[in-house]
Amino acid sequence: MKPTKSLRVVFVALTVLLIMGSWNVTLAQVKLAQSGAQFLSVESDAKAGGMAGALTTVESNSASIFFNPAGMATMNPRIDVVASQNQWFADIAYNAFSAAFKPGSGAWGVFGLSFVSVDYGDIQGTQRWDNDLGYIDTEILKPTAFAAGFGYAKTLNDKFSVGTHLKYIGLNYGKSIFPDDAGSPDTVKSHLAFANAFDFGTIYKTGWKSLAFGMSVKNFSDEVVFEKEGFQLPLTFTLGISMDAFDLIRESIGQQKLLVSVDALHYRSHAEQIRIGLEYKPLDMLAFRGGYMSANDENDVSFGVGVQQFGLAFDYAYEPFGRLGDVQRMTVRFSL
Repeated sequence: MKPTKSLRVVFVALTVLLIMGSWNVTLAQVKLAQSGAQFLSVESDAKAGGMAGALTTVESNSASIFFNPAGMATMNPRIDVVASQNQWFADIAYNAFSAAFKPGSGAWGVFGLSFVSVDYGDIQGTQRWDNDLGYIDTEILKPTAFAAGFGYAKTLNDKFSVGTHLKYIGLNYGKSIFPDDAGSPDTVKSHLAFANAFDFGTIYKTGWKSLAFGMSVKNFSDEVVFEKEGFQLPLTFTLGISMDAFDLIRESIGQQKLLVSVDALHYRSHAEQIRIGLEYKPLDMLAFRGGYMSANDENDVSFGVGVQQFGLAFDYAYEPFGRLGDVQRMTVRFSL
């Protein structure tokens, strides 16, 4: 690549970063209770957790289906399977699974599956009652949620990839008992809601070093009706940029890698946010990760580590959540 063209690419990259930074400063605003099913905004993957979720342009095989489905398009193995567990605060447990299959040489694209389940723990149910307390205890409630999806990604040429992810979402918030003062039997209601949503994303490799740009739209759907009230899913628009910084000094640094990834996010129900993720690989089998995210009250930094060999990988991430406690994520990956 000619020097003038290289400088042009660097200039564009810096311009995008400045726009992303100013976007966060000028557009930040308070947004509260404007969407439901917030479990869709929580990352279970440990690699993402260690890098503050800044994975929009980071190709992660089948796990990309959760961040930017276009990232599946260029995966090298024919089969990739990922299982993750996220020990969230307040005894909330997230479990995530993804799988991707590349038939043949990949000319037909890459097909993926995803599943996320959430267990909110046990909650004591109550019912209004005419006693000193004004209520009595009823059954133990076990609220849960899930999202199951199908994804597809394809490279349109050697620089541009696209992907989509269709999801079916279910919410189960247990049962409620509605007493009838007129003497009729009490009414028991099951609080269930279901919705369809889809994600879409693109990744563009500039051809200069490993510099890449990308964008994604997640949780696009119609209004979800729960009982008599409606709400929107946590729609999120993301712009991302990433590069192996050691590409600039490759001759003197050897095979070490330092991936730098920056995402700018626009939420329906959260202030605009910048996420920065770092991944340092002294060896191809070992990775140290760190991340920072802006506009959060309790959590802003994260740390992680990963090891991989012979197609098997294990990732761990730790994220302090201030007064809410600590969050730990663990992920196992297998590629064939």
